[in-house]
Amino acid sequence: MYASWYDRQGPAADVLRTGGLPDPEPGPGEVRVRVTVSGVNPGDTKKRRGWLGSSMPYPRVIPHSDAAGVVDRVGSGVDARRVGQRVWVYGAQSYRAFGTAAQYTVVPDHQAVSLPNHLTDELGAALGIPGITAHRAVFGDGSVDGRIVLVHGVLGGVGSMAAQLARWGGATVIGTVRHARDLERVDPAVVAHAVALDAEDPAAAIRAHAPDGVHRVVEVSLSANADLDNAVTALGAVVAAYGTQSDRTELPFWPLLFNNITLRLLGSDDFPAEAKQQAARDLTAAAAVGALTVDVGDRFPLQDIAAAHDRVDAGGRGRVMVLLPA
Repeated sequence: MYASWYDRQGPAADVLRTGGLPDPEPGPGEVRVRVTVSGVNPGDTKKRRGWLGSSMPYPRVIPHSDAAGVVDRVGSGVDARRVGQRVWVYGAQSYRAFGTAAQYTVVPDHQAVSLPNHLTDELGAALGIPGITAHRAVFGDGSVDGRIVLVHGVLGGVGSMAAQLARWGGATVIGTVRHARDLERVDPAVVAHAVALDAEDPAAAIRAHAPDGVHRVVEVSLSANADLDNAVTALGAVVAAYGTQSDRTELPFWPLLFNNITLRLLGSDDFPAEAKQQAARDLTAAAAVGALTVDVGDRFPLQDIAAAHDRVDAGGRGRVMVLLPA
């Protein structure tokens, strides 16, 4: 098969290689997926470059955890009728060596989720890491029906999905953007109220729409927003954080304590298996009824995977996709 891999960590152009590797075979309880689109996430590039001192978990790594494609072979114990199904894939390179930056990937049966025929492969390839993280942030502490959910970074990969899932779940969504110039990009059909963090008093702007406080916060930068979150949360609220700018984040401990705030930290590779499977079901259901869409930015052929990784590291609008040859 045609694939990309790295045998050492470092800059994308230095370590990513493309070429032929043996076709993988599914083991018991596994399926093999012929990949059409591989989604690139910041976590993929961080693993490749050794972020936070991480080392090579395996001698050779095929990167990327997310994808869409078609099941073409099944292992023992898997229903043979799965062959030919369109699927989206999550967790392919979570505690596994070989991910989705290849013509074929092998995953446990439940990690290849049926993709309704009216949904695109690109949407499927965008659901995994950001979608499951967003689902856990929104629903990890129960229903949000009738609640007010504050989503920071509402234009980002996780933030946009969290806002859509919260709206689908019956919540009123308040979303923040970093700059006032970005407010016009926020979808009012999803986000009832948008607030720019560079406004004179963003806490007052949020409180204007949630006078008794917000019930959930989906947090992209805990170190930057801890004081703001403290100022706008309701008694007993949950702050679900999947990112921070400072490794040793300071918190307004006593005010949060007296407000009985729950702080939930989200590491997507280690969510409980049942939580991931519920997220997969809900993400598919929401997407199927048009309640969940993604903004696709740049598309790269597999031979340009290093450019795709650099594009992710540079930031910018929209998800980054790597396209696999037939």
